[in-house]
Amino acid sequence: MSEAFFNPLARNGHTVINSARAIKSWARKLLALPDDAVVSVSELACHVPGCPPRETVILVMQRTETVQASVHKPMKDVTENDIAHAFSPASNPD
Repeated sequence: MSEAFFNPLARNGHTVINSARAIKSWARKLLALPDDAVVSVSELACHVPGCPPRETVILVMQRTETVQASVHKPMKDVTENDIAHAFSPASNPD
């Protein structure tokens, strides 16, 4: 078996994988992350009133610090500009 397993029942499997890889790459570049930083990307159902039905959540974990950003779009629709906006100081006031 030389080819990777393909699940024909998975919904947009390749699209989700490619979207997650792109989002991780954009976050790493934007935040100038070291190789040992962990970037996790998930698409979740949003239950907040007025929120679109799907949101993409990006977690960046470095040493003891974790930073979270959300984009209120499905993963396949997220752009590099969305990532820049999500991690901008104006979007994450502390």
